[in-house]
Amino acid sequence: MRNDERAAEFIIDAHCHIFPAKIAEKATQNIGRFYETRMDAPAGEVDALLQSGKAIGVGRYVVCSVATKASQVQSINNFIAESCAAHPEFLGLLTLTPDFEAIGQEIDRALALGLRGVKLHPDFQGFAIDDEAVFSMYEAIAARGLPLLFHAGDRRYAFSSPERLAKVARRFPGLTCVAAHFGGYSEWERVRVYDGLENVFFDTCSALGVMPDLGLAERLIEHFGAERFMFGTDFPMWGHEAEFARFGALPLSAAQREQILHKTAEKVYFGA
Repeated sequence: MRNDERAAEFIIDAHCHIFPAKIAEKATQNIGRFYETRMDAPAGEVDALLQSGKAIGVGRYVVCSVATKASQVQSINNFIAESCAAHPEFLGLLTLTPDFEAIGQEIDRALALGLRGVKLHPDFQGFAIDDEAVFSMYEAIAARGLPLLFHAGDRRYAFSSPERLAKVARRFPGLTCVAAHFGGYSEWERVRVYDGLENVFFDTCSALGVMPDLGLAERLIEHFGAERFMFGTDFPMWGHEAEFARFGALPLSAAQREQILHKTAEKVYFGA
């Protein structure tokens, strides 16, 4: 795709991870070890994200980081909020853990800091999406009208399967759920369990480069509709040029491209 064609499109990267400079390299390496893959970026620092996104003309970024223990929650939320304050092109998602003692209070504190959604990674955090012990957390998120981005799927673990996420979406119809990775990383043959769940959306990250073929991505977009999908990179897992090239290889119409590149994210995260 020519540079002038890229510039003509407004792009929101709806799934990015950032880390404080002092831990960015270690955090990035840990993610790579977890997924048994080489990360495209050496460290998930803010400047590295902006440099990577600039190559394809990204205009907005949905940024997050995940706490693996309750003691990390507030410091991570502070970092994400500070990063968003310094970079108005960022929209930040707060982190929570199921065992955090004052979930409602922390959500309200993070909202006051300017954060506008929640990110959970059940595989990293060690809880099953549909464990009734975490339902009060979903109730608190839904009551505040916040979108909730879930890591979804992984054949190696049972925590975040499409079936579990579909159960939660059905139980909480007022909760806007974003099922990352086309709804189920490495488990795409099972994502049609989301049929009929209008409160479930998807992002494209960490899928296009590892799916058995891009025809699968095309079929899922046709099945659920482009209005349910958002472009994302999972930076620093993948660089923007590589992910955008994979997305560009999909045989989509101009309207579908526009929908996925920014319109769905504008609706889900920005309230447009």
